[in-house]
Amino acid sequence: MNWKALSFFVGVSFLAALVGSAFTTPSIAGWYQTLNKPSFNPPNWVFGPVWTLLYVLMGVAAYMVWEKGGKESKPALTAFGVQLALNSLWSVVFFGFHQLLLAFVEILLLWLAIAATMKLFRPFSRKAFWLMAPYLAWVSFAAFLNFTVWGLN
Repeated sequence: MNWKALSFFVGVSFLAALVGSAFTTPSIAGWYQTLNKPSFNPPNWVFGPVWTLLYVLMGVAAYMVWEKGGKESKPALTAFGVQLALNSLWSVVFFGFHQLLLAFVEILLLWLAIAATMKLFRPFSRKAFWLMAPYLAWVSFAAFLNFTVWGLN
């Protein structure tokens, strides 16, 4: 196992988290608290552990694709980078700009980018494909939650 490369891919995933959290954290105690939320909205403390696990899984998946695919994995890893950028952008739109409807549209694009990334990962590694599945599931839930919050506000 190439620990440097694995650390790189996990680190890149957490870079997206860092960018997103720069916009999320300042809004949690203020603006976000004022929103009407559905009964199924998880408590705030759930999001940190869930996202931490998901970013680790994403990074490991990307590493596995890189390890097996080499230069041939470039399109798959490019898609991975695009979905990471969209991941960060959602936090900017939702928490930074407070644009609930635009954030919903953006998260739909994120969902499509994750699905495309998974499709591109699968020929290189079925494990990498499945490591991305919890992320897609969580973003599916987050999209529904975003839509519901928009509707309530």
